Amino acid sequence: MSLSWKGVLFFIASCSAIAAGQGVSGPKHGKNIVCFLASWSHYRLDPIKFHLSDLDPSLCTHLVYSFAVLDENTNEIKSSDVGLDVENKDTTVGYKGFVDLKTKNPHLKVTLCIGGWNEGSQKFSLMAKSPHSRKQFIQSVIKFLQTYNFDGLDIMWKYPTTRGGDKQDKDNFVILVKELKEAFSPHDFILTASLSGIKHVMEPAYDLVQLNKYLDMIHVLGYDYHGPWNGILGANSPLSSTSQDNFRSVEYTIRYMIAFGVSPEKINLELPLFGRTLLLSNPKEERVKFGQTKVQGVGFPGPIIKGIHYYAYSEICMELTNKSIPWDYHWDEESSTPYLRDKDRIISYDNPRSIANKVKLAIDYNLGGFMVWSVDTDDFKGLCDLRNDAYDDYEARINRISDDPMLQDAIDKLDLSDLDLNDGYYIKMDKKLEFIKPKQDFKNFQMLRTINQATSVALEEMKIVLAIWNKRRFGNGISGTSFVLPTSLGGCEQSCLSSCYKMCQNPFL
Repeated sequence: MSLSWKGVLFFIASCSAIAAGQGVSGPKHGKNIVCFLASWSHYRLDPIKFHLSDLDPSLCTHLVYSFAVLDENTNEIKSSDVGLDVENKDTTVGYKGFVDLKTKNPHLKVTLCIGGWNEGSQKFSLMAKSPHSRKQFIQSVIKFLQTYNFDGLDIMWKYPTTRGGDKQDKDNFVILVKELKEAFSPHDFILTASLSGIKHVMEPAYDLVQLNKYLDMIHVLGYDYHGPWNGILGANSPLSSTSQDNFRSVEYTIRYMIAFGVSPEKINLELPLFGRTLLLSNPKEERVKFGQTKVQGVGFPGPIIKGIHYYAYSEICMELTNKSIPWDYHWDEESSTPYLRDKDRIISYDNPRSIANKVKLAIDYNLGGFMVWSVDTDDFKGLCDLRNDAYDDYEARINRISDDPMLQDAIDKLDLSDLDLNDGYYIKMDKKLEFIKPKQDFKNFQMLRTINQATSVALEEMKIVLAIWNKRRFGNGISGTSFVLPTSLGGCEQSCLSSCYKMCQNPFL
C-alpha cells in the first residue's frame, strides 16, 4: 500500500521537530502544555480549595482563565464573577493575580476563555449571525484583553448548531473566527478554540478546514465519550477501540480531525483530570464489561465538589486514601482506562498510566501538545498514593520491539549516542533495548508532572523507533533529527514499530 500525498506530508510532519526547545523556566520538551484554570475553584472547600499560589507555572506553557461570558444584550464579553475576577484585592485569585504570573515566568502565555457548558450555544449563535453584532463582540474583546493584559482568547462555544443554536452556526463560526483573527493580528493576540472530540457534535458544528486557517491552536476536548447518559458502562476518555466502527475514542478523534483538515501541530489534546461516575442497573452484577454492562441514567456526585456524575482527580485521590471505602481498582485493557468499583458504584477516570498512554498516542501523531481541564482538579496537594505503573505499557512495547527477530539486526547496529537522547530512558544492553522507568516520586501535581515526563519519554522512544526503521529499511544510521523518510510504506501493517505509522492504515486518507 502506498501513501497518498496527504499521508506522505503527515508522515513528514510526524517525524520532525522532535527536539525543539522550550522557554528557560518552562517545559523543555517543546510541546504545548495548556493549563486551564476554573476560577470558581477558589470557592471550594479544603483540602481542594485552589489558590494561584498552589500552581506550579513551570509545568505549563500556556495558562487559560475560565470563564468569561457573553452579554446577550450588548454582544460584549464580560466577567462571569466581577467580585472574584476584577474587584478582589487578594492577589492569589482573579485576573490580576493570574496575569501577573507572567512576571516571574516569562515563558508563559496567559489567555482568557469565553464560554463553557453553562453558557450554552444560543447567545453565541445570535451574536455570530450579523456583521454588526460580531463587530460589537470583537471590539469588546480587544478592549477587554488590553485592559487586563491577557495574551489572547479561547472560544469554548458548546456547541454550534445545537443547544439552541442554528444550522447556520457552522458557517458563522468560521466567519467569527476569521474576523477575530484579522482584528487580533495588529495586537499579536493568540486565538484558540476548544472543540468537541465527539463525532456527532463535530460533523454539523465545525468546518475544520476553514477553522484550521485562522486558529493558532485547537484544543480537542477528549472526554465525555461515554457516561451514564448512554445507559451502558464505558470509559470517559478511551484511548482507542478495536471495533472498526467505534468512533467514540481519542484516537478516532485525532485521525478524524487530521483527515478533515486540521494541522497536527495545531492540535492540543485535552487530557481530563476528572472522572465520570456510573451506577450499575444490576448491583449484583459480578463482572462488568465496558460496552455491555447496563447502567442507570445518572451517576453520583463527588464528596466535595458534588458535581453531577463527576469526580475531580483530587477527589478520587481522597477516596483511595480513605480505607473505610472499599474501592476495588480495575484496568480495562481495550480502552486503556482505570476504573474503581464499590458494589453498584463505578468511577471511570484517568490516572498516570492512562495519561502516559494518551501522551504516547499524541506524540505518534506529532500533535502540538496537550491541554488539561483543569489544573485545579489535579492532585495539587499530594493527596494521592502513586501506583508506579505509569510506564508499564512503554516497557512492554520496547520489549516486543527488542524481541522481534526482524528488528534485532537493526537494533544490534544501532548507536544510541547518535540520537541525542538527553534523558536516557532507553539503553542498549546485550543487543537489546531496555527501558529505564522514570522515577514517579512526585509530591504534587501528579497528573501534570506525568504529562510532562511522559512527553519527554515518548519523544525519546520516537527517535529510537525511527532510527530502527531507518536501519531496518535502508541500513543507514540517523543523527539528531535528520530522518531518512520512505516515500512508500509498503507492508506497513507488518513493519510498523510504533503507532506513528498507523496513519498508513487511516481510512480517511
